[in-house]
Amino acid sequence: MSRARNRHQDDLEYILKDGRRLGTRRVASIDTAFADDLFEKLLYKDVDGEKVERRTTVNHAMKTARGAWNTISRAHPHLFPARNPFEKMGLQSTSRETPHANFEELAAFREKAIELGYPSLATGVLIGWEWLQRKTHIFIRFMAEHYRPEGRPNHVYVINYKTSTGSWEPLFDKKGKPLYPLLMAELDAMKALRPTGGLMLRRDGSSLPWSGKGEMLTQVERISKKIILAAGLRPELTFTSFGRHGGTTEASTSGLTETQPMKGPMVVNQGDGALPSSRR
Repeated sequence: MSRARNRHQDDLEYILKDGRRLGTRRVASIDTAFADDLFEKLLYKDVDGEKVERRTTVNHAMKTARGAWNTISRAHPHLFPARNPFEKMGLQSTSRETPHANFEELAAFREKAIELGYPSLATGVLIGWEWLQRKTHIFIRFMAEHYRPEGRPNHVYVINYKTSTGSWEPLFDKKGKPLYPLLMAELDAMKALRPTGGLMLRRDGSSLPWSGKGEMLTQVERISKKIILAAGLRPELTFTSFGRHGGTTEASTSGLTETQPMKGPMVVNQGDGALPSSRR
């Protein structure tokens, strides 16, 4: 934490061309052009005479500035310009950040997972993709009682990954048609094996929890990597790539907001139980 604070302090001590420190500049004078220029200036750091890119650190700095601007400007709107200059900067990830899987990779992963005897992981990635869920929500928090309970037979309890709050989401449209037919078929079969409730997704074969000591999900990532390599997918992919990362990215490229996939399926059943090639 101290190293992180020192890095941010160094950035605040950045000297502008007029000799002033960045932290002394009036917020009213900060616009999008200034934010873009600041990003470019901070992106590279001189290390022993060589320019070293530090994109992840600067991305986090810009995101922190964006959040701070939104929070403080709300309390003092008369001091801030109406537009946040740190929004929509088009920040790009580095290879160290979680890569996003695409739809075809999702289908390939599911097919190979089932072939290798890990249908629970095939269902898990589909839950993450459809409902933008984190690993902990899928393998540790998702209980049989959260899916079509007696009091809510047409709903599923979904955690919002941004707020960590849950809500009951519909599984059928107004005409009674399943919104997630393929995923629902898998979860219906899975719930039939959980007459006393408890964890919905468990290890294939043993029915033990996927989580280990300290709620670690090491086995999920280890076996997912095995499946990814066996399917011939990009080796940098992880289980997380198929969850909220992949689903959110596919949604945004389809013109949807990040929360809209929970309102309708990204994946539908075309009658033969297989994944289609694209969203309807």
